[in-house]
Amino acid sequence: MRIAQIAPLFERVPPKLYGGTERVVSYLTEELVRQGHEVTLFASGDSISTARLVACSDTALRLSPNVRDPVPYVIVLLDKVRQQASDFDILHFHTDMVHFPLAKNLGVPSVTTLHGRLDLPDLEPLYRAFSDQALVSISDYQRLPMPPVNWAGTVYHGLPRNLLPFVARPRGGYLAFLGRISPEKRPDRAIEIAARTGMQLKMAAKIDKIDQPYWDEVIGPLVARSPHVEFIGEIDERQKAELLGNAAALLFPIDWPEPFGLVMIESMACGTPVIAFGCGSVPEIVDHGVTGFVVHTADEAVAAVENLATLERGLVRATFERRFSATRMADDYLEVYLSLMDDEARSTRLQMPAHRPRELRLTA
Repeated sequence: MRIAQIAPLFERVPPKLYGGTERVVSYLTEELVRQGHEVTLFASGDSISTARLVACSDTALRLSPNVRDPVPYVIVLLDKVRQQASDFDILHFHTDMVHFPLAKNLGVPSVTTLHGRLDLPDLEPLYRAFSDQALVSISDYQRLPMPPVNWAGTVYHGLPRNLLPFVARPRGGYLAFLGRISPEKRPDRAIEIAARTGMQLKMAAKIDKIDQPYWDEVIGPLVARSPHVEFIGEIDERQKAELLGNAAALLFPIDWPEPFGLVMIESMACGTPVIAFGCGSVPEIVDHGVTGFVVHTADEAVAAVENLATLERGLVRATFERRFSATRMADDYLEVYLSLMDDEARSTRLQMPAHRPRELRLTA
């Protein structure tokens, strides 16, 4: 199948550090290539992929000191997609809604994965106006605020099986927090839970400019006076494997309608259980009592830490492989793609001989 993956330009694919959407786009793209499909990736020019890369900016916009306004670069991306659209069987957008007016007139099936929260009131009139656009949700919970739209499926994120190694016997004896320093991620809760259990907390987190005051006024001072907390900052994939693999558990103490939560399955890939507050998609992702615990208060989280010995890290990893592999994710998306193609195109693609999957290795 000839597939276009259209990524945001704010981070490269895959991102060097933080960047959930671009990371998922990379995992999906590489798995589709591995399975023998002809994949083209529209992304920033510093992206790394085994697919054909169409560079729509020189570098990731967030990391370029020369970029003041992202809009011109997004327009360039959309125009490059327009020029090449007829080369593909399906266009898969990961760019929120900016492409909707264009996609309606390209004459090629398209689908959009919505990676963010959908409970913002300004979104309702937009999705009502473009209710014919085929959409994919990343959890069933994510759909709840939406007006009637054209849902093509729910596809949970997935990771390559060999991305993060399984650690049967972690040596750290600490709790981990990984993500962003922002009020809705509740790093203050993580600090409180660790303090009450007497365990060390390692925090690896990005601080966006918009969240800098929250760090300066709330979390930074809290970390400074908490001897059990080690703040690491943003980390790369190698550091992530070390942090998560050797943790006793990942704390995911969110206080917002999380659409998915990629870090939860990254932790499971290492065999590390997740203690997560039951907001948004969390009950869909964490199998309570198997891959971690779904809690609703700090007291319940403290009790969950004390009950970690009841969980088997091998079963955590096995559940990850069954539910959250990149292969499963790609297979789900292929079903979505075929469902959107007309009968003749679908029949042609189904009758084509399958390419032999090949082992792919990406290096940064």
